Amino acid sequence: MAAAAVAAPKPDILAAFEAAKGFMPVDEGLALYAAAVEAGALGLPLIEIGTYCGRSTLLLADAARAAGVTAVTVDHHRGSEEQQPGWEYHDTEVVDPEVGRMDTLPAFRRTLHAAGLEEHVLALVGRSPQAAALWRAPAGLVFIDGGHTDEHATADYEGWAPHVAPGGLLVIHDVFPDPVDEWTGQAPYRIYLRALESGAFTEVSAHRSLRVLRRTGDGI
Repeated sequence: MAAAAVAAPKPDILAAFEAAKGFMPVDEGLALYAAAVEAGALGLPLIEIGTYCGRSTLLLADAARAAGVTAVTVDHHRGSEEQQPGWEYHDTEVVDPEVGRMDTLPAFRRTLHAAGLEEHVLALVGRSPQAAALWRAPAGLVFIDGGHTDEHATADYEGWAPHVAPGGLLVIHDVFPDPVDEWTGQAPYRIYLRALESGAFTEVSAHRSLRVLRRTGDGI
């Protein structure tokens, strides 16, 4: 029996993804898109923690559009630790000259507008724990790609993983089991292990540093 076809974005969406400012490689983006399409069938929101300039948001938004649901993306838009001045991933193009701090929100809005996906996205601008404390709806997918310290990754996991619906997907980015290979610290790897050890999530697939887990039990 032939394997089922894996969902893939249309060429214009893939081109927009590749053109957008960001760090996710194409193969991981394709894996994220396939997970979002699958999760969209639950008829629930697709939630992203860590927007940056909207590169991966495009994929979630397109999957949400196809499913008739909403993509929700959460970010304070001031940049994570490794994006601050003096660090390797600092980008002066997204520094607000008025206040002298990073502000990726304008770039994010331009990214969505250019792809025609604005109406399919709800952008929550603020700290992830604050948004999680107010969020009450179940989610078909939660994609964690925010701060990479233990403090921030743990807060993202504890704040948002409880909202993954039964059968829904928890996707974690920048999971590096080998410290030699990592560039952001191993906090995402530690929350990935915690999810597996909880018995609430079962791994579905792995694509380089992207892990896709399904909710198969209660709790986190």
